[in-house]
Amino acid sequence: MLIVLASNNQGKLRELKELLPGAVEVKTAGELGVELPEETGLTFAENAFLKARAVAAATGQIAIADDSGLEVDALGSAPGVRSARFAGEPSDDARNNALLLAKLAGIPEEQRTARFQSVVAIVGPDDEAFSAQGTIEGRILETPRGSGGFGYDPLFLIRGYNLTMAELSLDDKNAISHRARAFRGVIEQLIALLQTYDECRVDGTDTSDSNIEVEP
Repeated sequence: MLIVLASNNQGKLRELKELLPGAVEVKTAGELGVELPEETGLTFAENAFLKARAVAAATGQIAIADDSGLEVDALGSAPGVRSARFAGEPSDDARNNALLLAKLAGIPEEQRTARFQSVVAIVGPDDEAFSAQGTIEGRILETPRGSGGFGYDPLFLIRGYNLTMAELSLDDKNAISHRARAFRGVIEQLIALLQTYDECRVDGTDTSDSNIEVEP
């Protein structure tokens, strides 16, 4: 069974592979030669569905897309949907983190509250579509800590922990992260969708009238 990740982010690919059953193969859009659409949505959900629908249409496979971002209260919820491109194109984690720290210079600890948001969207070949959202709260440190993760992880101190996202093991991150929480919200529907197409390959039945719950 194949799922196509509508991303070429190797960090997201590693996390997704850890979350999925071992029998499911995951390839990135780039591995299949599919170019990702421009993220023109105004919300995480719009961007996630935009990417998932484009990849599902291009490959004829089940596509999964995540759109995630950091919302910093002192910056009016920025960088938000522009988190990956906060410091401009091309996306660069080091430049994004440097810009974030510059914008928060002089902001006291208690006002550096933030959260990671994620929307995971899944789209099937027949445009079955569903999604879920996950959130994790924390605050932004003045200096990075940890060598794991990617993006803003080294600056994000998790509420209730004395650890940044970059200091977590992959297993621990997959237990509490915003992306993992969003993914757990769609896992049952995803497995049902995978089983539907797997059965179709075996017996040749039409899946157009399947009982998969569809969310617009």
